[in-house]
Amino acid sequence: MINYIKVKGAKENNLKDVSIDIPRDKLVVFTGLSGSGKSTLAFDTIFAEGQRKYMESLSSYARMFLGQMEKPDVESIEGLSPAISIDQKTTSNNPRSTVGTVTEIYDYLRLLYARVGTPHCPKCGRVIEKITVDQIAEQVLAMPQGSKIYVNAPVVRGRKGEYTKQLEGYRKSGFARVEVDGSIFELSEDIKLDKNVKHSISVIVDRLVVKDGIRKRLTDSLETALKLAEGLVVIQCDGNDTLYSTNYSCPDCGISIEEIEPRLFSFNNPFGACPECKGLGFTTRVDESLVIGDPNRSLREGALAVTGWNLDSGKMVQMYFNALSKHYGFSMDVPVKDLPREVLDILLYGTNGERINMSYRTSTSSGSFLARYEGVINNLERRYKETTSDYTKSEIEKYMVSAPCPCCGGKRLKKEALAVEIGGLNIIELCDLSIIKMKEFIAGLTLTVTQAIISKAILKEINARLKFLEDVGLGYLTLSRTAGTLSGGEAQRIRLATQIGSGLTGVLYILDEPSIGLHQRDNEKLIHTLTKLRDLGNTLIVVEHDEDTMRAADFIVDIGPRAGIHGGEIVASGTVDDICNEPKSITGDYLSGRRRIDVPDIRRVPDGRWLSVLGAKQNNLKNIDVKFPVGLFTAVTGVSGSGKSSLVNEVLLPIISNVKNGSKIRMGACDKIEGMDYFDNVIAIDQSPIGRTPRSNPATYTGAFTAVREIFASSNDAKERGYKAGRFSFNVAGGRCERCQGDGIIKIEMHFLPDVFVPCEVCKGKRYNHETLEVKYKGKSIADVLDMTVDEGVEYFENIPRIYNKIKTMQDVGLGYIKLGQPATTLSGGEAQRVKLATELSKRSTGRTLYILDEPTTGLHSYDVEKLVGILNRLTQAGNTVVVIEHNLDVIKVADYIVDLGPEGGDGGGTVVAEGSPEDVAKAEHSYTGQFLKKILQKR
Repeated sequence: MINYIKVKGAKENNLKDVSIDIPRDKLVVFTGLSGSGKSTLAFDTIFAEGQRKYMESLSSYARMFLGQMEKPDVESIEGLSPAISIDQKTTSNNPRSTVGTVTEIYDYLRLLYARVGTPHCPKCGRVIEKITVDQIAEQVLAMPQGSKIYVNAPVVRGRKGEYTKQLEGYRKSGFARVEVDGSIFELSEDIKLDKNVKHSISVIVDRLVVKDGIRKRLTDSLETALKLAEGLVVIQCDGNDTLYSTNYSCPDCGISIEEIEPRLFSFNNPFGACPECKGLGFTTRVDESLVIGDPNRSLREGALAVTGWNLDSGKMVQMYFNALSKHYGFSMDVPVKDLPREVLDILLYGTNGERINMSYRTSTSSGSFLARYEGVINNLERRYKETTSDYTKSEIEKYMVSAPCPCCGGKRLKKEALAVEIGGLNIIELCDLSIIKMKEFIAGLTLTVTQAIISKAILKEINARLKFLEDVGLGYLTLSRTAGTLSGGEAQRIRLATQIGSGLTGVLYILDEPSIGLHQRDNEKLIHTLTKLRDLGNTLIVVEHDEDTMRAADFIVDIGPRAGIHGGEIVASGTVDDICNEPKSITGDYLSGRRRIDVPDIRRVPDGRWLSVLGAKQNNLKNIDVKFPVGLFTAVTGVSGSGKSSLVNEVLLPIISNVKNGSKIRMGACDKIEGMDYFDNVIAIDQSPIGRTPRSNPATYTGAFTAVREIFASSNDAKERGYKAGRFSFNVAGGRCERCQGDGIIKIEMHFLPDVFVPCEVCKGKRYNHETLEVKYKGKSIADVLDMTVDEGVEYFENIPRIYNKIKTMQDVGLGYIKLGQPATTLSGGEAQRVKLATELSKRSTGRTLYILDEPTTGLHSYDVEKLVGILNRLTQAGNTVVVIEHNLDVIKVADYIVDLGPEGGDGGGTVVAEGSPEDVAKAEHSYTGQFLKKILQKR
């Protein structure tokens, strides 16, 4: 039996001929500084080789379609199992993909509703049932012996008309009597009906007396009535009517539901999707708040944000607004917010067909005419639908937002599907519950014996998957949550839960920091899930910085000792004690307590200036008031799903950014924000890429490359050739290699195979032509500079402050190992965030900036977190205000102020549980964050 994965001679990226034996069927953690080579060893070497060997085992026909995989730079790897990578990439950006569809729970729910759901009329809401002829007969025969029974066929229910021909047709078919509006008539009579009055007509098919031996006649009569009335029959006994239907149809409203099948509940199938939004649940429309740029301005002062729709835009707009002002009697000099609502509706949505007098004057003529006014918003929406210009569409999209579909209310399904319920909830209402509440709902369902038998296997699968999601700390999510809105950590834990549900054994799972975005309270659940996956007979390699995960691991591999070219070696491996006892291990320093991030001896305190959010109601926020001290470092904490991002990223950031930076971001629901005058701008530093193409890199993003090009242009070599700074740009023709147009690589399209990227054969990946590369500064070409690490660049440019300062800040944030010209597409989210942070640090501070960071410790080792804390304190000491969403206790404990939300996630969150200094929050009994802080602060 093979007990180890034996890696020999790994040299991928910065790995320095690494060889190591990794125990199989264990929970193994790869750790080390950010950029040390953990992911390279785990994903680019072990996983890549596992995938390649699996591909080689397939038939040549399959490989032709799947393509060849390049062998990683490693001598050999023995003992590999089939490998599955669970990384931080979001599950899907498709708006049709939800947590329910990704986990396949929604597929089981569709089956459940199709088999045991109770249909209701989509119009009146009454329960509609499907019943067989035998079932109707059994109920009739159960009536007391001697009961007089009428079997009636309701052929007309509440409709206007004379129906003379229909009545004559029933008489000729052999029927004797009908019931019209409650009165019985012989069909031989001349029945007069008023065509303008609604009538209800039932053909009396048969009259019976309940007694033994009538089953055959009763069954024949029922079948005749059902055929006559298209599936409806009324049994009248002692003057009381009972309606039966063999179809899912409402006899009162005349509405039928087609056969209830699982596809009826699929919003990705035309059979079940809302016809208006095609199952998306939303439509795109022009938003009023984006059209009105500044409601405090008047029309004359340019209140409207839309290009071409202000009084100085041209005579046409002047003519419109002058005519509207005169006709409807409003002033163009008062703030738009003070205009009556009906006037605002006319300006935005038009005159509703009313013609008004338009006066015009040109250099040659003048006059007037009657015309309808379309309205700004109606005009934009019409042009958006009609135009074929991508530019025009993109311009109008600046004023558009997604809004719930007016037909389905955002529920995605057609009304017939939404009319089927279980336990009083339709399928979307059930999916809108949090996973925890859905479990409780299902556990409390009251089912008939038949329903319980049918649903037993289905509910078993649903409950198992819900439990797996709860076990990885995602109990606050809803199945209706769009997959594209999940964080990387949430998406990864969903895939982890799905893998547990698969029940596979003998698999090598490789995970990338699954603890990201997880509160300490839920970390234990995650670790339990990982050990459960191991105990099924699988090997887990987890790239992780979390201390609890490391202490729970069977085996730890510490890679380093530092980052980039200074890393790529195995510093230590073994148990936690083995790592702690290795003096060269920085990880061991923090695990053993030899090194730590200290709590400040004296905390900064609020000085009376506050940034206050009042009445925040976005998502699960429960109309809360929150205040942030100006000039201090505030951590916003709480369990996953408690409302942190809703408060900071959807309420605070958009409103201030729109006011201070002139942004046009959709603003979250809140009453108002006070204290914005303390700031002159707001800067959000998130983990989105610094560029979408390889042309963007740290040197260009920070602005250092502009100064580098100018330095090269001032060199003697450049002056002799007459080269200007533009010669050294790889984005414009002149100095760049024209074969690859400055990319350094060539993309070869393989049609049905993945595209292949190869170094440019002309410039050999250097981006520039031969003449440009001949220009040297201090012995280096421009391509050599781009190939430098940040650490090398700091030394090379130490005497040029305008370049040195920008590069040095990247070194300060722990990015000394990345290359100045490293393509943006190869940077992790954490690296991109630190490049942005370094860029802001290199700028001259006004001391009046609000910095907002969303989990900046993502992907950071404790050594790098210590550097980050120093940077956040530098920003604060300069007079700026820093607000950080964070779970990392090392960051939380050094904050000046904490706003803790919760107490739970989802519906159970959205309130302020505690606020104040870390010591204040540690005293809050109901704060989960406080409970963990208390332990940390006691250690001090």
